[in-house]
Amino acid sequence: MSVFAILDPAVGLAHDVVAALAQVVPTALAIVLFTVCVRLALHPLARAAARGEKARARLAPRIAELNRKHKGRPEKLQASLAELYREEKASPFAGCLPMLVQIPFFSVMYRLFTTPNDLLGHTLFGAPLGLHVGSAHGAGEWVVFAVLYAGLAALGYVNFRRARRAQAKQAAQAAQSAQSAQGQGGPAQPGLAFLPYLSFGTVLFAALVPLAAAVYLLTTSTWTAAERAWLYRDGAPEPAGLALV
Repeated sequence: MSVFAILDPAVGLAHDVVAALAQVVPTALAIVLFTVCVRLALHPLARAAARGEKARARLAPRIAELNRKHKGRPEKLQASLAELYREEKASPFAGCLPMLVQIPFFSVMYRLFTTPNDLLGHTLFGAPLGLHVGSAHGAGEWVVFAVLYAGLAALGYVNFRRARRAQAKQAAQAAQSAQSAQGQGGPAQPGLAFLPYLSFGTVLFAALVPLAAAVYLLTTSTWTAAERAWLYRDGAPEPAGLALV
């Protein structure tokens, strides 16, 4: 039995909702609408994460001072940091919550679109939603895949640029904090330079799943890019890590 079988009750519910929507709109559009509704429900968590990131950026100088003050005393440092976050009503883990909540949803959608079901028999501009790119034939099917992959690649580039800028800001802040705490530059972290390139991983993943899953990936990736642009429109530092699609 597949490890994903534990998700079958949720998969069944997702299937029923998408199937109900597909009674009034095309199935591909039903997938888009269902994804948007779920991401809209998760939006308050993303807003909380953004507030947490902004709070951490605001507290960065005080955190650097605590690191200097309690250098070599990790227990005292942890207690002081906990007290600081408590006073400011912030959390160092706020940014992790949206990602953790999205993981089950991503897993349910993956299971739904990689397990044979009636939804995959519907089409998008003539291309079956259960079709893999390796099995495509005819100009029409290739055009559908090409448009979806082009959209995912464009979003990957946008996320790549944002991740590079966020990484550069965090590196500059880390260097500044290290200088104030130790009187010298912070250590370089060249091993993390590859992380922004993972923004293009969605394109590669889309090549391994049916067309329906690629529609989902394009929808949720578009939401993520737009959501981050809105939440960090004031120029506040973003998390350098990748957001789960």
